[in-house]
Amino acid sequence: MDVQTIKERMAVVQSKREYLLSLLEQPNLGTLRVDVNQALEEMDDLIDEFRRTFPGTAPY
Repeated sequence: MDVQTIKERMAVVQSKREYLLSLLEQPNLGTLRVDVNQALEEMDDLIDEFRRTFPGTAPY
């Protein structure tokens, strides 16, 4: 897999992260809030790892 493909996939991850952030604004999320928070933490870790692996390359 080349860097451009990885970068494109990271852009998809980033767009899904924005959706999860919007979910947190929903007052009726209930116990799913824990899962959404966990997903956000894991996405942030993935994005951080991408940036460490490919310095100077933003996923979006």
